[in-house]
Amino acid sequence: MYESFYGLRARPFQLTPDPDFFYGSRGHRRAMAYLEYGMHQGEGFIVITGEVGAGKTTLVRNLLRRTPADNIEAAQIVSTQVGPEDLLRLVAASFRIDAQGLDKSALLQRLERHFRAIHAAGKRALLIVDEAQNLAPEAVEELRMLSNFQDGTHSLLQSFLVGQPEFREILQRPQMRQLRQRVIASYHLGPLDTAETRAYVEHRLRHVGWRADPSFADDALTRIHAIAEGVPRRINTLCDRVLLAGYLAERHAIDVALIDEVAAELVAELGPAAPPAATPAPREAGFAGQAGLTDAAPDADADAQVRAGASVSSRVTALEARLAQLESSSATTYNVLQRVLRVLRSSTAAIRRDEPSRPRSARAHLPL
Repeated sequence: MYESFYGLRARPFQLTPDPDFFYGSRGHRRAMAYLEYGMHQGEGFIVITGEVGAGKTTLVRNLLRRTPADNIEAAQIVSTQVGPEDLLRLVAASFRIDAQGLDKSALLQRLERHFRAIHAAGKRALLIVDEAQNLAPEAVEELRMLSNFQDGTHSLLQSFLVGQPEFREILQRPQMRQLRQRVIASYHLGPLDTAETRAYVEHRLRHVGWRADPSFADDALTRIHAIAEGVPRRINTLCDRVLLAGYLAERHAIDVALIDEVAAELVAELGPAAPPAATPAPREAGFAGQAGLTDAAPDADADAQVRAGASVSSRVTALEARLAQLESSSATTYNVLQRVLRVLRSSTAAIRRDEPSRPRSARAHLPL
């Protein structure tokens, strides 16, 4: 709608991930370097995390575009809220394998034969799993087992696990130990800084023929960064509406007042943006054994929850989370908490057996 008014060839701020618009911020360049390193290794898992809209999918698509198609057969899964066997069927479907009517053992054999055929053709099989934070532990284990397929010393399948920040916490759980050992590269994609936001906006505009129309006041792009918090998708949403508002008002100059007006309209329509997920601050990136998946300090919120007198089941959940974080860093504390947790579980089971016959007011609240 506003493209012709500003002399643009296309919309510069579309929300659909498009590698043609890839902007190499410092973080994106580093992430690309780690992805390319992982691709060169040709085995194991590569983990990419970041907030919603940080540019993870665009990053992966840009990598695939730079990789010769005759070297890689890539498949992608985006629906991850499924059970382990259904996940295997999704893997088969993504590689265009007919798995109809196959039981699990036959399905695994069909997958292995397909991966061997890819290898025999001089290519590599690459599986990209998006929204990895939604995977059930059993489904993650199935992915790990697929990584066992080998031809001599060559792995037949490599996987990229792409997810939101909470996926890093999932990988810290004790049952993920074997998968962590197969992560050869990891990167957490953070937001753009103020200078990168300015460069990002101008990069996308120039890609569609922008010639300083519209113009932006000196503080306008700084304001866009502050409102969007440096998250590319939020920047796109805000800038797209700013250009539309400028077109409707027949304005060729964008100032802070217009940006604030549009931002207020977006909040009225969609509500305020959700705050970033509260996760332990990860290392920016790393390789095998140092892949940014380090143990974090115990969550202070868990202690606060217990002190506030939360229910027994909530306390058990909080303690389980703490155990996962403390396992490798404090064996003594870990063993003590295990004993406390066993007592709480026993007490909880006893309370649940007794609850149907007791009035609500008489139900027990166990102090720690």
